[in-house]
Amino acid sequence: MIPFEMQILVAAILFTIGLIGLLTRRNLIFMLMSVEIMMNAGAFAFVAAGARWIQPDGQVMFLFVLTVAAAEVAIALALLILMHKLFKSVDTNQLNSLKN
Repeated sequence: MIPFEMQILVAAILFTIGLIGLLTRRNLIFMLMSVEIMMNAGAFAFVAAGARWIQPDGQVMFLFVLTVAAAEVAIALALLILMHKLFKSVDTNQLNSLKN
């Protein structure tokens, strides 16, 4: 059995990688992938906590996070396609033209 502290450390590292990717990238596809990594890190922490205390709550929360992630991806990809049609790019710097 893997120690609980190690599982939480892996979840924290994954969340940090996702956060760094979200803050440093300007491409919407990479930003979407970074958000997915962060959501999966949170879901992994729920599963680890549920396994630690021998409760099914962590797995239930994992299913909830998976459902929210699927809805988020569907909406984000629709916006991504719309942005690509309008601006011929998926770079967030292109959205600055909306201010004028």
